[in-house]
Amino acid sequence: MTTSVPIDDELLAVRLRALGHPARLAILRALARAERCHCGEIVRGLPLAQSTVSQHLKILKDAGLIDGTVEGPRSCYCLDRAALAGTLAALGSLGAAMRTAMGHISTGAPIYDHLPGEVVPPASLE
Repeated sequence: MTTSVPIDDELLAVRLRALGHPARLAILRALARAERCHCGEIVRGLPLAQSTVSQHLKILKDAGLIDGTVEGPRSCYCLDRAALAGTLAALGSLGAAMRTAMGHISTGAPIYDHLPGEVVPPASLE
């Protein structure tokens, strides 16, 4: 069983940016199908140059979504399952907050009395 590691909004934003490219999503899918994958195996499964795949792997690794090790002349990668579980949990929490907000919108209930930074006139003294 994979445990999730709680993450803050800053890290969630970094990880969501890393997930924001179709090639990186394809790489994650390839790694999900295998316990470990060598860079060459990932390259063979994508219509991209090896250098491009390496750049995408670096972004995913820097975001903490995958782990990588060098084994002789080859680089081997795998999913960081705890990091992915934490990211999914944080995204689920954000989704729940958005569903709650959407419920307020659909019922006509105000979410805020005023917008942040908006000048609100004082209540009438009448």
